[in-house]
Amino acid sequence: MDVLGRFDGGSYDACLALHARRSYASIRGFRDLYPDRFLILALTGTDLYGDIHTDRNAKASLELADRFVLLQPDGEGELPKRLRNRAKVIYQSCERPAAVAPRRGVFEVCVMGHLRPVKDPFRTEAASRLLPATSQIVVTHIGSALTERMAQRAVALSERNFRYEWRGEYPRWKALRVLGRSRLMVLTSKMEGGANVVSEALACGVPVISSRISGSIGMLGGDYPGYFPVGDTKALAQLLIRVEEDSSFYESLVAACSKQAWIVDPELERESWAKLLGEVEVKV
Repeated sequence: MDVLGRFDGGSYDACLALHARRSYASIRGFRDLYPDRFLILALTGTDLYGDIHTDRNAKASLELADRFVLLQPDGEGELPKRLRNRAKVIYQSCERPAAVAPRRGVFEVCVMGHLRPVKDPFRTEAASRLLPATSQIVVTHIGSALTERMAQRAVALSERNFRYEWRGEYPRWKALRVLGRSRLMVLTSKMEGGANVVSEALACGVPVISSRISGSIGMLGGDYPGYFPVGDTKALAQLLIRVEEDSSFYESLVAACSKQAWIVDPELERESWAKLLGEVEVKV
């Protein structure tokens, strides 16, 4: 297997492309050169909830692919009905890390995501300012800033809000330790194809609060009790208060996440890919 930034015209039995719009030139090139060889298109949140509805090249990529890989089943509804039979769901897996003891004296909430507008990265910080003075919630935010302006804002918020601390980018092993010790993980994104951090939280046994987006519904279920409307700071703050103060509600989140933990089993992901790639052999 070769991993390329773009198709180089070489001879390959199959092509696995990431992003319908960004990889269109490579998809088109591979299909023109090898019209009978297997082409798999892995669709991201940007694809499913944006580009394939508006961008000509992204739409063309859908037509050229033999199979689509989705990270969760709710995304199938975004595909044209006549193409949905090409979709295969492969959940992102995560090995269960070693257990880490929670921090004492605080109720640590973890936010893991780069500082990008689509992540709505400062929503949890804003919600934390609405918490009662008696709350022990502190927010640890891990993720790189993609602009200097975002970094400056994160630093300023960390200095002004004693409940919030932005720590920048961590290596994955260190980020997983912070996640594993946290009482809760909050995902505030406006769109996700199927957030890897949700997979990691499920593997760690850490309950999730998420914006009500298709990518999370597909992983956690439509009846999961830990959703809030996208961009609703007050609703998020109310959920945080409830999680901290209502132990039965907190345990319901733990139980619901535990029930979904099977989807992040690495063996399931290996089996899913083996089955899909087995179709390549059949076609070749």
